[in-house]
Amino acid sequence: MKVWDLPTRLYHWLQALLCLGLLASGFSGNGPHEIIGIALLVLVLWRFCWGIIGSDTSRFRHFLRSPLTVWYYLTGRIKHTIGHNPAGGWMVITLLSCLLIQSLTGFILIGVFDIWISESSFLADSDLIGFVHALSARLLIALIGLHLLAIISYKLKHVPLVKAMFTGKQSTSTDLSKTINSAQVTSSNGVVFKQNRLAFCCFLICIGIVYSLLKMTGIV
Repeated sequence: MKVWDLPTRLYHWLQALLCLGLLASGFSGNGPHEIIGIALLVLVLWRFCWGIIGSDTSRFRHFLRSPLTVWYYLTGRIKHTIGHNPAGGWMVITLLSCLLIQSLTGFILIGVFDIWISESSFLADSDLIGFVHALSARLLIALIGLHLLAIISYKLKHVPLVKAMFTGKQSTSTDLSKTINSAQVTSSNGVVFKQNRLAFCCFLICIGIVYSLLKMTGIV
């Protein structure tokens, strides 16, 4: 059955490419690091927007579960049917938060927020912001590694996560829902997908926000 809409799938692969470019250019000191960072911020802002108003399986409320539900899932006491599993949902939020911190600290370092940051603010400490920027980059590498290990693990269990992110379809024939107490799982029926043009409009708005910010501060 269909699980992922086209905008979410495009976002996933664009994020992967931009992350690789960002890390490669950042650690080597070569390449359009700032441009990639700007593009990544637009993408991350769009994902946060789509996590609120997007298709059912892309919404945060669809896959963010309580710590107890995550524990039940990790211990095999419940199974999910479609979309991100309870543990994977929190990985999504962690990755997005790391990318947002990476982008915003990068913007601070290139002076985008200078007109709003007072000299007495801790945000004016370039050494501190640079440290956070470098730390988040290393955390990002660790999270990507963990994500890849999870993909390999599911592949060994004959769950094709990568294929689903290409095709948008996921098999749920063996994932019969079980619940314990208040733990919740997603029904395999009634998934609502938003129109692609809504996602495109949100993307244009995010581009406008970032461009206006850069224009306002004289970066572009």
